[in-house]
Amino acid sequence: MRVRGQFITFEGTEGVGKSTQLTNAADTLAGLGVDYIVTREPGGTPMAEAVRELLLAPRDEPVNEITELLLMFAARAQHLHTRILPALEQGQWVLCDRFTDATFAYQGGGRGVPEERIALLETLVQGDIRPDHVIVLDAPVDTGMARARKRGDLDRFEQEDLEFFQRIRETYLARAMAQPSRYHVIDAARPLAEVSGQVSGLLNHWLSRSQAD
Repeated sequence: MRVRGQFITFEGTEGVGKSTQLTNAADTLAGLGVDYIVTREPGGTPMAEAVRELLLAPRDEPVNEITELLLMFAARAQHLHTRILPALEQGQWVLCDRFTDATFAYQGGGRGVPEERIALLETLVQGDIRPDHVIVLDAPVDTGMARARKRGDLDRFEQEDLEFFQRIRETYLARAMAQPSRYHVIDAARPLAEVSGQVSGLLNHWLSRSQAD
């Protein structure tokens, strides 16, 4: 019988190094001989990527927070059912740049959408599917935004004020504190080699544990 793969998500505010650590995680799994895919949200499939473009493009028209929320979950439904779940069922590990924790953080903490509304859509779209592990890369908001600005033009979310991102950071940390067995907070302001070493160490640990089960 094929063993289900592990579903691991990377979360955090802007500029905390998620892309770098996804590459590091992929290299680590490849070195361990683990079959994996790397994907992202919103996005991950052609249709979901089209929704991503709608969500991130700066625009003059105000975007209602419920419109934003529904688009996030529309993209997620397509991504989850056409890419993530098939990969997991094939025994692949899934490394995902953001998932539903980002919705609780950005649309909940940032926009002020009530948590129960997000939870309702989470259940509708995902059923009981949740990431096996969530790596929260944490850094002071001003540190992360300084890094994000160096990347070039800012998307619609990155153009928000620092208070918006502070609320997001606080939401991530509160969720991690509520479920410490599933969430793993890493200080992303530390030197890159140290952060990468911690992420690789977690992957090695989870692989050993999954092989022992």
